[in-house]
Amino acid sequence: MGHAMDALDAGGSTGEPEGSRTGGPEGSTGRGERAVGPPRVRLFAAQVLRGQAQVTFLPNAVTGLLFSAALFAAGWEYGIYGLLGTAVGTATARLLGVDHERVSTGLEGFNACLTALCFAVFLGAEQVSTALLAVAGCVVVTVVTAAVVRLLGVWGLPSLTLPYCLLATAVTIAAPGFGRLWHTGQGPAALPLPASGTTAVEPAELARGFLAGFAQIFFMPQWYVGALLLLGLLVAGPRTAAVACLGNAVGVATAWGLGAPAARIADGTMGYNAVLVALALCGVFLPARAATLTYALVGAAAATALGPAVSALFAPSGGHAFTWPFVLTTFVFLAGAKSFPRLTGSGDGD
Repeated sequence: MGHAMDALDAGGSTGEPEGSRTGGPEGSTGRGERAVGPPRVRLFAAQVLRGQAQVTFLPNAVTGLLFSAALFAAGWEYGIYGLLGTAVGTATARLLGVDHERVSTGLEGFNACLTALCFAVFLGAEQVSTALLAVAGCVVVTVVTAAVVRLLGVWGLPSLTLPYCLLATAVTIAAPGFGRLWHTGQGPAALPLPASGTTAVEPAELARGFLAGFAQIFFMPQWYVGALLLLGLLVAGPRTAAVACLGNAVGVATAWGLGAPAARIADGTMGYNAVLVALALCGVFLPARAATLTYALVGAAAATALGPAVSALFAPSGGHAFTWPFVLTTFVFLAGAKSFPRLTGSGDGD
């Protein structure tokens, strides 16, 4: 997500989890991976799969394949939208001559993947208008990504999922105003309401919510989708999976401690931003060490608390939180980390 190459483009840290960027025993970028088909087709397919894996900062084609399988498990239409979106974004970047390293590591595919899935979930995957809009959106988000990378590079910050958040927010707010895009009747705009419902979480709900926290990164609520995504993270590296699990656990614990409704915890919506923040701040943009892990988990808790605030802010206009809590929290914590040498690795060790 704006990820390792963005860190370089922006002058940030190059510390990354196992499997990010250059590969190795646990995280090949696809160089030397055996595949069938013409070389150009294999190359493009690997770029697309890495683009899906880059949703969690991992340019690993095998991880991307498992992520794609998870989306197909949620519904064949979501698997198609995920692959189509990533392919369109990647192809657009190639046609526009984007830096080869960004394209080959999947950095030009993940925002498009999320954009296409967002449209499928909120506008109706079965609608022809949604499919056409998804293709157009994936082209546009590639342009937005280039602009965001350029602008944020001035402050040494990565783009993350900001391009997708900007486009998804604009489209979902505007969609009810267009009859050929909006097919569900009543608009989504509503005044924010206080939390309601029991806060007591049963163990089975807690387990489902933990796995669903991974699935909600891709808008999916099913626990088994989350299990496949967690497997993809484990393939990329056990440290990566461990950081993601800790971030998820902190998100769930924070939500429970603050009194979030059990239903919100069980459907995974209180955990996914925490997963992304933890991964970003421990091993991707900051070196993986005890200090940054603690820092990342504090960030995960902050993102969880920020989630309802963002939802309440967008609710009156019909918008959604998407990954805004992750983006905003990560920006703040990365900017702050520049003042803490023990986090960036430029000062004394732990």
